[in-house]
Amino acid sequence: MEIEFTHRPSFTHLVVQLETGESIVAEPGAMVGHSPTISVETGTSRDGIISSAKSMLGGESLVANTFTAEGGPGQVTFAPPTPGDVMAQELDDETLYTTDGAFLAATPEIDIDSEFGGLKSVLGEASLVPLALRGSGTAVIDAYGGLERLDLDAGESYVLDNENLIAWDDEVDFSTRRVGGLKSTLFSGEGLVFEFTGPGTAWYQTRDMDGLVDVIAPRLPSDN
Repeated sequence: MEIEFTHRPSFTHLVVQLETGESIVAEPGAMVGHSPTISVETGTSRDGIISSAKSMLGGESLVANTFTAEGGPGQVTFAPPTPGDVMAQELDDETLYTTDGAFLAATPEIDIDSEFGGLKSVLGEASLVPLALRGSGTAVIDAYGGLERLDLDAGESYVLDNENLIAWDDEVDFSTRRVGGLKSTLFSGEGLVFEFTGPGTAWYQTRDMDGLVDVIAPRLPSDN
């Protein structure tokens, strides 16, 4: 399997070359196109690729598409729903946690899990539906805007807004808190933040989708 990124960093396009028998799992709606030799299977589970596939909000099943080169080598192309950058992270018996919407694709060796203990209650306050990408293989995540990597040394800390947080590894520690009281939260535009403490790594996006909505919404035609 070969992975290539084109049109970086603003409109990143993921191009995957598959040899016969190879597969890649992707978020529904991410596919741009594929060779005729590629078969597509949609489901909530496939040979253990996706386990415990229930989201924390509403109990809906996590659905993914599996693309397999069956009739010979072939190509699959993907693109995230928002303009921005995409990265591939190699995992070696590790776990990468991602926020909802950041997962784009992964190799079949990666187990995609949305049921992982205490994180449910901690992140539920932030209205996040996180995924745990576990195992050895390649995980691909996307961002709205640029994608920044934050490497923290032991004891070093950094605070990220929950709307900009994209992913973090299983080594870094974190806690959540609200910025200020109710009044300052409402009028400052700031709300819940994550404080990460090293050693470990977190990734964040340089733009905030809710911020874009706030700018556009007042300019939309309305009957009211």
